[in-house]
Amino acid sequence: MATKKAGSRLETEIERCRSECQWERIPELVKQLSAKLIANDDMAELLLGESKLEQFLKENALKQNSSPRGPRPKLTEVRKHLTAALDRGNLKPEFLQEANLIMAKLNYVEGDYKEALNTYARVGVDDLQLAAVPPYRLRMIAEAYSTKGLCLEKLPISSSASNLHVDREQEIVTCYEKAGDIALLYLQEIERVINTNIQNRSPKPGPTTHEQELGFFLETGLQRAHVLYFKNGNLTRGVGRFRELLRAVETRTTQNLRMTIARQLAEILLRGMCEQSYWNPLEDPPHQSPLDDPLRKGSNTKNYALSRRPRVYTGENIFCPQENTEEALLLLLISESMCLERAMKFAFEEFHLWYQFALSLMAAGKSARAVKVLKECIRLKPDDATIPLLAAKLCMGSLHWLEEAERFAKTVVDLGDKTSEFKAKGYLALGLTYSLQATDASLRGMQEVLQRKALLAFQRAHSLSPTDHLAAFYLALQLAISRQIPEALGYVRQALQLQGDDANSLHLLALLLSAQKHYHDALNIIDMALSEYPENFILLFTKVKLESLCRGPDEALLTCKHMLQIWKSCYNLTNPSDSGRGSSLLDRAIADRRQLNTITLPDFSDPETASDTSSSSLSRTESPLQVFVSSHLPHPKSDTFVWPHAASPYCDQVPEPCSPSRCNPSDAYFHGFYSPFSVCSVHATSIAASRVEQALSEVASSLQSSAPKQGPLHPWMTLAQIWLHAAEVYIGIGKPAEATACTQEAANLFPMSHYVLYMRGQVAELRGNIDEAKRWYEEALSISPTHVKSMQRLALILHQLGRYSLAEKILRDAVQVNSTAHEVWNGLGEVLQAQGNDDAATECFLTALELEASSPVVPFTIIPRVL
Repeated sequence: MATKKAGSRLETEIERCRSECQWERIPELVKQLSAKLIANDDMAELLLGESKLEQFLKENALKQNSSPRGPRPKLTEVRKHLTAALDRGNLKPEFLQEANLIMAKLNYVEGDYKEALNTYARVGVDDLQLAAVPPYRLRMIAEAYSTKGLCLEKLPISSSASNLHVDREQEIVTCYEKAGDIALLYLQEIERVINTNIQNRSPKPGPTTHEQELGFFLETGLQRAHVLYFKNGNLTRGVGRFRELLRAVETRTTQNLRMTIARQLAEILLRGMCEQSYWNPLEDPPHQSPLDDPLRKGSNTKNYALSRRPRVYTGENIFCPQENTEEALLLLLISESMCLERAMKFAFEEFHLWYQFALSLMAAGKSARAVKVLKECIRLKPDDATIPLLAAKLCMGSLHWLEEAERFAKTVVDLGDKTSEFKAKGYLALGLTYSLQATDASLRGMQEVLQRKALLAFQRAHSLSPTDHLAAFYLALQLAISRQIPEALGYVRQALQLQGDDANSLHLLALLLSAQKHYHDALNIIDMALSEYPENFILLFTKVKLESLCRGPDEALLTCKHMLQIWKSCYNLTNPSDSGRGSSLLDRAIADRRQLNTITLPDFSDPETASDTSSSSLSRTESPLQVFVSSHLPHPKSDTFVWPHAASPYCDQVPEPCSPSRCNPSDAYFHGFYSPFSVCSVHATSIAASRVEQALSEVASSLQSSAPKQGPLHPWMTLAQIWLHAAEVYIGIGKPAEATACTQEAANLFPMSHYVLYMRGQVAELRGNIDEAKRWYEEALSISPTHVKSMQRLALILHQLGRYSLAEKILRDAVQVNSTAHEVWNGLGEVLQAQGNDDAATECFLTALELEASSPVVPFTIIPRVL
């Protein structure tokens, strides 16, 4: 068994070296190869022949249009190794194919192009599999297509018929296109493997990372196709090939190539294409174009298909240019950003380069490094208030460097004496910093001090800039967090006067109305806000809560189904567990209550069907949302309260997703993921994957096996949220089986999320399994010790079991985490009353009543706090 394991490790190491082109290590590994199997001798011959050929090519680099080299002593040795491996016939079929591919490559190097083509014909290059093969085999197949194209170019055509020339040209270009596509796939795969090995490497020192090189054949495959297209007068396909290469997911090895291609394509777009002949990158190329040679024959579309293609950049925020100058500018900016880091070596005291470098790092999601570069920008230009403001925004975001953010915000405030227009922004940033610090504080006293500081900063920002809707909005939000509801309503009214279609202000208004127990009014606000932002998941989640209270569970479940449909239409992702099968489970689970398939879902983009209020008589020039809000808010005289006309629904003004730093630890775990409220819109920018993984520390160990592999975690967290909201509705109506099914769907995505475990405890309580519920709550708290809901439910069970002291301890800890949770105060009063401490219990009950009177349907802190 030990020998078998050792052999397996050796084979894995050989495969890794072949994939990473570490040919100098192959002879040493071949010596270690076990001689027990006869086939290993042939395998050793294959490996030695391959490594010696690659080392020869490394020492004697090939060039395009070079003359045949003929036999060389080292190449003769390579041929002996390969002939020995092929003649004995002991190799497995896949290794026999590899030996033939290497032999054909050797034939090309020696100038025997015809024999190389014959070898490729025997192997059947077009039939070679691309799926489930090691990276080195992808490289070999890519090189085979490239070599085949080179051989076809070298050999003359026996006939002079024009159609044969066209067919030969098309065959050559197809070979190079296939070679380029498979080369990109190989480079993406090998970079993924290398990065995985680095992450999984033990603390014991291991081999250093090998710098990947393209080599002559891969480089030819990537660059030759578009050259031939332009040479043959097919500008349309040449531009298309450039775009295909640029859309592929970038690797370190292709950075130089991408920079060159971006610059070349920009030059072609500006010099060789006009607006009338332009087509955007997502459109099919025209069948006939004035750009192409009129005598040229052939189609502008691909005539081949691969079973596996390189990954390309996809997503909801990808920009698509609509004209040639726009695309050229974008390409030049990409090229500039790629060469910017190199230029930093010569950027001594050059502010423009440093600032552009910082902006590029921000766009790439490298926030920590961007902050360091912005510090250098501040040193070079200390009087520019925009730079520390930008740094403060990054620190308050995914980095969660609140102390750094506070220092940058104070710098902006100090600079305000010189640039007064930025002083209000400085106080706004300072208030946000204090507010987030208050959220993180574990002691009530510190929370209150920081909340007062935040309130003063927001008041100062509002007084300096009374026309800034963000200053009024954040002042209202901070007052709401402090449970000063009437004052918060006054300032949110001012924010809506200044920006009538702001989604965050409308959401805050709805929560404030729910805090006053005006649930129907709050729901109408949410409905009308959704008519402007129909894909805003944070509004939809709040709607589910309100519908459960106002319209019953049936309507709440319909909204959950509607969210699943939105998710399926907006995210083109595949879930291994098929959790994305959407509403089918929901349909089955509530089939005994309503036939959802026969119900017409309300169209939230239509104000007339978005709510049950009468809106058919409203003027077309005035949004029903504005009319309703103005009629439900206390405001000054009508002549001083002017609503702007409603804008058409658009998604780019939906608030950005909140990061872990923007959520209350006690409330941010509201649904067991650090950004349950970061799913504001499917068109908002996703949190960087590295930060999400750090925030989701409780599920990090299970992501590899359980979480979906494709794309960032943001869409999958949204999907899990939808299922958990549906589970809550079922728990509320006493249906444990349906609640279990929905919870399991969320568990398939994030099995170790503490909120998933909390929901399992809720289901167990519903079934009457107190011991099981206790175990689930304890497991949830072992993952997130400050999850207030789990603490409250666990203390309630301990109270039922007569363990009053431990229940009291847990509830007092929960109060320290979140002093506004009225359920916790009420539970603490019940425990103290059971212990005979009636005076303290009365105080707790009164506090619970006071807090419950101003408690919103969901916490105010779900609204993102971003600069």
